[in-house]
Amino acid sequence: MPAHMDELLAIIVEEGGSDLHLRVGVPPVIRLHGRLVPLDLPALEPEDTETLMKAITSEAHIQKVREQGGTDFGFAYEDKARFRVSVFKERGNHGLVLRQIPNKLLSLEQIGLPPSTKDLLYKPRGLVLVTGPTGSGKTTTLASMLDIINTERDCHIITIEDPIEYYHRHKKSIVTQREIGVDVTNFAEALRRGLRQDPDVILVGEMRDLETMEAAITAAETGHLVFATLHTTGAARTVDRIVDAFPTSQQEQIRTQLASSIVAVISQLLLVRADTKGRIAAFEIMISTPSIQALIRDNKTFRITSDIQTGAKFGMVTLDSNLMSLYEKGYITYGDLITKAQDPQSIVAKLQGEDGRKH
Repeated sequence: MPAHMDELLAIIVEEGGSDLHLRVGVPPVIRLHGRLVPLDLPALEPEDTETLMKAITSEAHIQKVREQGGTDFGFAYEDKARFRVSVFKERGNHGLVLRQIPNKLLSLEQIGLPPSTKDLLYKPRGLVLVTGPTGSGKTTTLASMLDIINTERDCHIITIEDPIEYYHRHKKSIVTQREIGVDVTNFAEALRRGLRQDPDVILVGEMRDLETMEAAITAAETGHLVFATLHTTGAARTVDRIVDAFPTSQQEQIRTQLASSIVAVISQLLLVRADTKGRIAAFEIMISTPSIQALIRDNKTFRITSDIQTGAKFGMVTLDSNLMSLYEKGYITYGDLITKAQDPQSIVAKLQGEDGRKH
């Protein structure tokens, strides 16, 4: 046996790795600051991955792997960290990926969000969307926001997650955390039931389908502050993605509902730092204004970005200007600046213009 699960978990926690990959034919591999690093251990055999899997997987989840070919769950490693685990079959063998969920929640400043975003946490109702690709830190941002509400406001917070990642203790608020597949069958059902549980704040782990989107928008309209995630980049694409999920006959009504219920869209990306170890987040922040509400209502989402550009006084920032400022401070590479920008040409033009002015 190349290593016991405890030893591997200890390594990933000590090194500050984000993920642990266990696959037949290669040694255990950890993702460190965005890069995959194989551990100095022998390659895993089929029986090794099975033993490692059984060390952390309940009988019910093992049964799921047998029947469905895979399962996801969260588990705690002593009091050091929590992990989100994905177990799956590949080429007849067992494979595992464990994502580390840090125990310590960050402040909004540590995450890199401007102070204006804190105002969103005191809104009486509305929809706050945190968007970005998988692994961009959405869960961490949302958990940190909920922790601030939990610490500073007396609310009933309901979270609906698949699986639960961060555990929130009751502080000034009461926190109810429901896990899909354990406590409730699906997001839409949990949202509908949740509205009868006297919530003030609701977190929807993922708006996966039409029913969930509908329920989240309704909850936001009926006097609740709703946080949700989507795998989109940028405010305009996020609005389009929600509207496009609905049948054409409903789209106009959904645009009207979204215009009145969206409070903010925060899009984020995680980039490898150029100046030191670790990663740094880049953000686009759209705060709803009467002008943006009109653009959503009138199906002119393509003009949202220019409103964000001129909305600095409301706490807005475009992804490209945020990337540019990270690049100018030496935090990210030129390559990341150009590949992650939404309008790389104008960034190049701006940089050339600045070079021209310097000479």
